[in-house]
Order: sequence, then C-alpha cells, then structure tokens
Amino acid sequence: MANYITPLRDMRFVYNELLDPEAIQALPGFEEISPDLVDALLEESGKFCEEQLQPLNRSGDEEGCHFENGNVTTPEGFKEAYKGFCEMGLNSLTSDPQYGGQGLPKTVAMLAEETMCGANFSFSLYPGLTAGAINSIELYGSEELKNTYLPNMVEGTWSGSMCLTEPHCGTDLGLCRTKAIVQDDNSYLVTGTKMFITAGEHDLTENIIHLVLARTPDAPEGIKGISLFIVPKLSINEDGTSGDANGVTCGSIEHKMGINASATCVMNFDDAKGYLVGKLNKGMEAMFVMMNNERLGVGIQGLGVAEASYQGAVEYARDRIQGRALTGAKKPADKADPILVHPDVRRMLLTQRALIEGNRALAAWVAFELDISHNHPDEKRRKQADDFIALMTPVVKAFMTDCGSEVSNIGMQVLGGHGYIRENGMEQYVRDARIAQIYEGTNGIQALDLLGRKMPAHFGRNMRPFFHAVRNYIYEKEMNYELKEFLIPLAKAFGRLQKITAVLAQRGMKNPDEIGMASTDYLRMLALVALAHQWMRMAEIGLQKNNGDDAMFYQAKIDTAKFYFERILPQTGALFATMMSGSKSTMSFNDDAF
Repeated sequence: MANYITPLRDMRFVYNELLDPEAIQALPGFEEISPDLVDALLEESGKFCEEQLQPLNRSGDEEGCHFENGNVTTPEGFKEAYKGFCEMGLNSLTSDPQYGGQGLPKTVAMLAEETMCGANFSFSLYPGLTAGAINSIELYGSEELKNTYLPNMVEGTWSGSMCLTEPHCGTDLGLCRTKAIVQDDNSYLVTGTKMFITAGEHDLTENIIHLVLARTPDAPEGIKGISLFIVPKLSINEDGTSGDANGVTCGSIEHKMGINASATCVMNFDDAKGYLVGKLNKGMEAMFVMMNNERLGVGIQGLGVAEASYQGAVEYARDRIQGRALTGAKKPADKADPILVHPDVRRMLLTQRALIEGNRALAAWVAFELDISHNHPDEKRRKQADDFIALMTPVVKAFMTDCGSEVSNIGMQVLGGHGYIRENGMEQYVRDARIAQIYEGTNGIQALDLLGRKMPAHFGRNMRPFFHAVRNYIYEKEMNYELKEFLIPLAKAFGRLQKITAVLAQRGMKNPDEIGMASTDYLRMLALVALAHQWMRMAEIGLQKNNGDDAMFYQAKIDTAKFYFERILPQTGALFATMMSGSKSTMSFNDDAF
C-alpha cells in the first residue's frame, strides 16, 4: 500500500531558496515568522498528517460517509483526527489572531495544506471549506457577525460550508432561486435547496455555519440580485453557544467516484434564520473571496495527490523486478532488473516529478503575492499583486488539477496491473484527483475566465506582472552562458505566448468563439511557460550549489529542469499551432451530426 511522506526537503528549498524569507518577514504582521519557525511548523504538521491522517485515507475511502435520518456520520477515526488537527492549530494557520488564529503567511499555509491533501484528500475538504468561510466573514461580515462566528470557527468548534449550486444552476448563479425574506429584526428567513455542498452536514463539529447565496423578493434579475447570508445549522444563543435547530437539513449525500470520506450533500433550507453578509445584492463580491480562496486550495489538492502518487510510483519502480535493461543487465546477480531502469518508466517518473516540483514553485509564487496583496505597506505594490493573483488563480486551479489527474494516472500506470488493484492505493489517487478538475468552477470555465475576462480586463493590466517578471528575468540572464540551455527554449516559448496573446485579442473582438475555442490551450500554454520560468530559476540555484554536502539534491534539480525543457515545454509549439488554426472546424460542425 502506498504511504505518504511529507516532501520537507523540497518545501524547505522552495521557501528558503526560491522565495525570499526575509521579504516575507519584512511584511507587517509577519516579523516573527522566521525560517526556523516555518521549518518547525512544517515538520510538526507533516508528522501529524503522516501519522494521523494518512492511515485513514484508504479506510475512509472504503467506509465512506453514512447518512441516516438527515444526519451524516464521517468514517471511523475522522472525528478524533479532526479534534487533534484543531488542537494543533492547523485549522487556523492564516486566521486573524484577534479571533484566535495564528496569523501566518499564506505562503507557509500553502505548504502545510499540500501535506494534508497528500495524506488524506477527503479529510482536507472539511477544514478547507471552513477556512474559505472564515475569509469571507473576515472581509465582509459586520463586527457583530465576526465576533459571533469567527472565534468558534477559528477554534474548530464550528465549521463552515459554501452553498452556491442548485439543482437547475451551477456556473450560472444568476439563476439562483433560493429566497431570503427580511424580518423585523433585520434577520432573514432563507428557503431553498442547494446541492453538491461539500461538508454541508457531518459530525465533526457541534455547529456548521453555511454561507448561502439567495435573493430577496424585490432583487434585480440575474447575478446583480444575489445576496450572501450566514445561515447556521443550529441557532446561536445570546451567550454565543449553539442552540436549537434552525430549519437547515440534509436531504441526502451523493455516492461518488472518489473523495468518499467527504460528505457531498443536498441541503434544504426551510425558513432558516440567516444574516446578511456585506451589502444587499452584492453577494457575489463576497462569495468570490471564498470561491477564489477555494480555487487556489483546489490547485493545492491537485499538487498534494500528485505528490502522493509519485511517491508510490517511485517506491514500486525501485522494488519491482521485471525484465532486463535494454543496454544490458544492471543487476546480473538477480533474475531481472528493477523497472526503474526502463526508459519509459523513467519518462513517466520524471514527468511526474517535473510537474509536481514546478507546480509547487508556482503555487508558492502565487501564495507569496497573496501575502504581498494583504500585507505590503505600499498600495501600488499591493495592487500589482492583486493583478497577478487575478490572472493566476484560474491557472493554478485548472492546470494544477489537470496535472493532479494526469500525474495520478501516470502513477497507476507505473504499477501496471497492480496499480489497478485497490489494495495498493494508487487507483484511489486517480479517483480522488478527478473531482478537482470539476468543482469550484470546471477547468473549462477557468480557462474561459482567464482568456475571456482576465486577459482583456483593464486593457491587459492583469497580464503585466507575470509578463514583465518573465521578460525581465530573460533579459537579466541573457549573458549567463551556463543557463543557455534553459534560457533559449524559455525565450522561444515566451515569444509564442506573447504572439498568440496578441492574435487572440484581435480575433476575439471579431468572433468570441475564437476565445472560447482557444481558452483551454491558452491556459495550458501560459502555465507551461510559468513552470519553465520557475524551473530555470531552480536550475540556476542548483548550478550554484551542486558541489556541496547536498549536491545530489541540487543536481537532481538541474537534471529535472533539463527533462522539463526537453520533454514537456515543447508542448507549447503544438498548442500554438492549434490555437492559430482557429475555431471554424469546430463551430461549423453540423449540430445534428453529433
């Protein structure tokens, strides 16, 4: 059975060498966040995830959640693990200390989140939804709402959920039918049905705080008439404790392909008492805070499950004896060589490794910019970070979850028939990873958001921080001949990206289908260039340090970078060609012939 080990060495590399810990520590509020503190936190959280969460991964998948008389029971061991998780403060890493949180940088929390996702994907969804709800309440809730809900949510006594989707509407939330009727005390009675609600009902906490999208009777049609409400499962007493039932019930739970230990619920609200979050008819603004937080978190889910699959594949490839190396026996004394010697197995493992480590570096870059956007004293720098995050959020969500599915499938393939057998654990990664490409906005929607909305917004302003960073790095290193084998292909791929961006901007003004047709390819191309930028930076560090005590680690960085530039980055050429071909062959196909 596959076992997960926290990739601490690579996490330390990303935080301490690829990023700038001093720049993080210089941000207001993070003065005490030293590299030693970060290292200790990652080590302790990793140990908890390995010892407490990972052993529940397979058993939780096989047992699943139980639904009876409107109540959901999580698999054996989950309740105890959740209690221990909260007692360690792992559920409140980035929350405001005013409400009991630790106030840590998102950059640190992202690495801890990856460990949780790698050890137990299903478990990670419960605290993940709560963190998103906390963020929305912190930013848009009144002082009364914050003081009422945040302390218990941060502590882990209460949890949170996000209630958007209804049976007739998913992406198009303007079709929302859930109603909210104002009362004399300025509360609202909320009535409606929501579905696909992760952690909508469970037994891990004494209360669940739902953030619900609904519309008032006189609200404008469409998205402009949506408001956001806090609707607790149990009413809140005057002393702040949980009270009686509040008209919130679970109608059923879904039977799914994966993440079986995570409760996916149909939630019914029947005159449930709720409270407005933010301004009336401005619910999507507040909800997008939670959604964007979740989208970044979902990208980390893809990264975590990919890492787990890679570890299982490497372990198997070292131990599995089968056939001889094409160039002659590597272990003549044995009856066969380990499959690690075979070129195609090495291709699969290096593909996994290159995508995982590249995505970890990219995620850390985005998390760092999140910390900048929230904490930097210079407004101009904060705005630049906001633009970068707006551009990269759909990229992180879509590309990293695509990679999670791709890498998990590769891991199963390395094991061959044994990968298809449940007891080895690899097929669960495939099943679990698949959902991340679907929820929190399908990856096709993410791509359309990137190319159709983020690229043209503010005359291309969102594009500038990323494009300028890559361009300036290329210019800065153009005379460094040691980096030439990385610099030239990066410059060419970046040139393709710049050219196709300009072409699509012109075509899209004449025919929106051109944007729709190119969007998925464009997102992948941008992501591949972003990873190339990170891999060249990692190779540069490796070349500087590959002659010391940790030479093997740094040489592996250089060698993985070479593989990425030779075997993965060339995909940008094919993507460029497909986007240049336009939308005609697809959109002119006869509807009746499908």
